[in-house]
Amino acid sequence: MRALRAIIFDLDNTLWDVGPVILRAEHAMYDFLSRHYPRVTARHDLDSMRAVRMRMALEFPAKQHDFTWLRTQALLQHAQDAGYPDAMAEEAFEWFFRVRNDVVLYDDARPALERLGRRFRLFVISNGNADLGRIGIAHYFERCLAARDAGVLKPDPRIFRMLIEAAGLEADEVVHVGDDPHADVEGARGAGLLPVWLNRAASPWPLESAPPDRTITSLEHLARAVEQGTPDSG
Repeated sequence: MRALRAIIFDLDNTLWDVGPVILRAEHAMYDFLSRHYPRVTARHDLDSMRAVRMRMALEFPAKQHDFTWLRTQALLQHAQDAGYPDAMAEEAFEWFFRVRNDVVLYDDARPALERLGRRFRLFVISNGNADLGRIGIAHYFERCLAARDAGVLKPDPRIFRMLIEAAGLEADEVVHVGDDPHADVEGARGAGLLPVWLNRAASPWPLESAPPDRTITSLEHLARAVEQGTPDSG
């Protein structure tokens, strides 16, 4: 890590716990539809709405990287099926998106970003559609590259290469930090970056491939390791 110039972060389940957030956001959207577009909720519960969205992903494989498009398109289908105007889709998505960005950062996230941002260039690569401006942490990062803008999802190495090339960086000057063994660790490896696996639960490595050389259990651990310039692991 002695030649380190930049750190790329994943977002969901790296800087915050995303599962409860998505669940709250979907319930907020569903409550909005129940109040204003009840013919939709008379036809669907949340499970059947998710099934429609999954079908959209299968029908439009070129859009599988764009979660915003998939949700909006599924909502548009619900509106048309129930005889409502297309504007319903944007209105309902806005209710979802507002809560989707009402996240609670892990306790170690903001302190680590503040410490690391003093010495390193910080970036984000995410498969999700979180809005860092709405969340209030955009100022920590030089750039956020989302899959919907890149046109590919992690672990595709192209999304990593797009970012480092645009930033004028070499792969050996960058580490990528994320919680997902496949998307984050294998994706970074495929692009020639050093992966750092954030394994908060200290779970065993789940893939057949070799575990990464560097595993951390907290972002405070990451900040300490890179500040010391050590190949700290565990």
